[in-house]
Amino acid sequence: MKKCKIFAMGVVLAVLTLGQGLFAKEKEIIYQPYELDKLIHEIDEPCAPIVTEDYIIFTAETTHRNVGIVFDFENYQVIHPFQILMRTNDDGTKTPIHMFYCYERKHKIKTIKYRIIMDGLWTTDPLNPNKVYDDSVNLYFSKLDNLGDIYEYTEKTKDDKVRFIYKGEPGLELHLAGTFSNWDPWIYSLKETSPGFYELSLPLPTGKYYYNYYIGLTPMLDNTNPNKVYTLDGRSASVIVVD
Repeated sequence: MKKCKIFAMGVVLAVLTLGQGLFAKEKEIIYQPYELDKLIHEIDEPCAPIVTEDYIIFTAETTHRNVGIVFDFENYQVIHPFQILMRTNDDGTKTPIHMFYCYERKHKIKTIKYRIIMDGLWTTDPLNPNKVYDDSVNLYFSKLDNLGDIYEYTEKTKDDKVRFIYKGEPGLELHLAGTFSNWDPWIYSLKETSPGFYELSLPLPTGKYYYNYYIGLTPMLDNTNPNKVYTLDGRSASVIVVD
């Protein structure tokens, strides 16, 4: 990984958000948590992804107008826009340093595959030499390995139940359905035990199960579980095996 140099503080964030076309500029400044803000400000040029216990920081050159990132655990369906880091010079002028996206590590995932969208072009991360080829779609994907086990995730517990976990926005009405419920999305509801953290424990016998979370009739993959399958009709589902 290329070493990122440290520069003096005193910068502002110019934010890019989704809008007209794929992305649009937004004047509002987003304030980051202190530790994350410090990490961002210590990067003075684009470099390979920076992995910490709590975050993964992706960067890009400021020569691009718009940059976004998509992840495998979201089935590459959610585009997360990069922001621009600006440094205020002594004369009051501002210099763009790099574009960046901070991924908060809420998921217990050891490996992440992702793609970058640069000015509308989907590609691998030019700053990450680690990539993998997927024969099924004839595409290369950027990859991060050995991320370690962090936080809680869907798994079998010691009392022979499966504890289903979802992490997302607070205030969702989240349901669970799968092969164990004949895909009925109204039988089981997850409880929000802390803001944005949802869970439900079910006793399931030995076997392999396919499932999704639902908001209404809209299915969502389990974002704490990297194991998933794709059906012939183009649908996807999370998978858990109970021994």
